[in-house]
Amino acid sequence: MVSVLEPAWRFWSESGEIPLSSRCGRCFSRGDAIPLDGDGLWQVGQGIVQLSMCHPTGEEVLVGLAGPTAPFGLCFTSLAAYQAKALSDVYLLWFSMKELETSAHLAQHLLPQVIRRLQQSEAMLSISAGPRRVEDRLRYLLGLLVREIGERSPEGHRLAVRLTHQSLASAIGTSRVTCTRLLGKFQRLGWVGLDRERHLVITPLLPLGTVEC
Repeated sequence: MVSVLEPAWRFWSESGEIPLSSRCGRCFSRGDAIPLDGDGLWQVGQGIVQLSMCHPTGEEVLVGLAGPTAPFGLCFTSLAAYQAKALSDVYLLWFSMKELETSAHLAQHLLPQVIRRLQQSEAMLSISAGPRRVEDRLRYLLGLLVREIGERSPEGHRLAVRLTHQSLASAIGTSRVTCTRLLGKFQRLGWVGLDRERHLVITPLLPLGTVEC
């Protein structure tokens, strides 16, 4: 059951600027493809959306994650074969380009989230094009995921959704086999673990200064 008390909805409900009853909201189940239209954008109210691109070879490359209050859509990218998929049950609000162009209040509300999305994109780019060692790239990616979708747990930070080894591998430019091998190494070192739902848990032992447990 979707809660209407998520941050995005609470903001609009309290501001009265754009009544919730006039919004075009939509639910998607985990695994659903989310339609993208250049005439507007989605804002996440609940859940997490995976943003990716598809190479001509058919390989899907993770390029971003959108959590509660984050906007996403074709207006944010020039990538071909750009796609969005629900990693959990999600609830989204739709805003048309006309609204964005005419409502200063709406633009002011979305600007901080747009900036955060851009920062996330740059961080992912710096990881994939940065350290030469694949192990370092994976550690930095895990640190970024902690900041973006991490939830505090007794063991450290639990990632709010399950990401496949292939998704992690594509984000750092390596193979699924290599990613699986490195995650096994990290688990033996006590840097990562799995909870009962098979969600990845990042422990405070992970040698990455940006992870604060």
